[in-house]
Amino acid sequence: MTWIKRIGFFLLTNILIMTTISIVTTLLGSMGFSIRAYGLDLTRLIVFCLMWGMAGSFISLLLSKMMAKWTMGVKVIDPKKASAPEMDVYRRVQSLAQRAHLPMPEVGIYESPEVNAFATGPSKSSALVAVSTGLLNRMNAQELEGVLAHELSHVANGDMVTLTLIQGVVNSFAMFISRIIAYVASNAVKEEMAHIVRIVVTIVLDIAFSILGSMAVAYFSRQREFRADAGGAKLAGRESMISALESLRQMVEMPEDPRGEALASFKISSNKGGFLSLFATHPALEERILALKQMR
Repeated sequence: MTWIKRIGFFLLTNILIMTTISIVTTLLGSMGFSIRAYGLDLTRLIVFCLMWGMAGSFISLLLSKMMAKWTMGVKVIDPKKASAPEMDVYRRVQSLAQRAHLPMPEVGIYESPEVNAFATGPSKSSALVAVSTGLLNRMNAQELEGVLAHELSHVANGDMVTLTLIQGVVNSFAMFISRIIAYVASNAVKEEMAHIVRIVVTIVLDIAFSILGSMAVAYFSRQREFRADAGGAKLAGRESMISALESLRQMVEMPEDPRGEALASFKISSNKGGFLSLFATHPALEERILALKQMR
């Protein structure tokens, strides 16, 4: 069950980020910075939490394209040196980008048996669209067109930036609430225990709220997949988009590349089910196909 491992990786990453932020901000005295004689200075605390909560998300966004190339071994296509199959992918992306009125993104291919593709990058003018060799080997021209249109729709919709903002707000909110509760808890114990209680409660609640927050981020990610499917249908035609998703649905035992766990929310497909689907970044393929069929 690779998708279970992927959700575990997603949660573990968030937990590690929030734990690191908790420890660092605690060592820097974040609560002391906000505590006054009359109680908590909520304005200072809000500013502090926003600064730390948003910082990590934006750093990840700025490094996203570079990290994707490095972790997945993406080979960026140079049109002057490309082979015929590479040029086919490049020209398809070029044509779709023109239809979507987008700057030409970097186009790359990565060696992997998984049938997938992803788009990432800090802005519309600095995006990367990459497809796996597994997808190129197993999908026909119409299906490939649908996949590329879907990924370019993510770029056109600004999904990378929006997801970053949402993750940053969720992190900031988690930090803010956990510190208020920690402050209240520290006032409920003896003075000599107050500091250690504040630290422990802050770290524990940062982790707990980051897990709950992951559900909200995952929900938004699922909604943006429907929007990207609709955008892909407008760019490449509804039949191409449906054909691509049908092809993915038929690959029940589709291999997934463990190198791409951190990029799961940016790929066209990710297999999930059951209760853990609350943390899924993609809706079920059946739901996506039905939505396209019902689209006017």
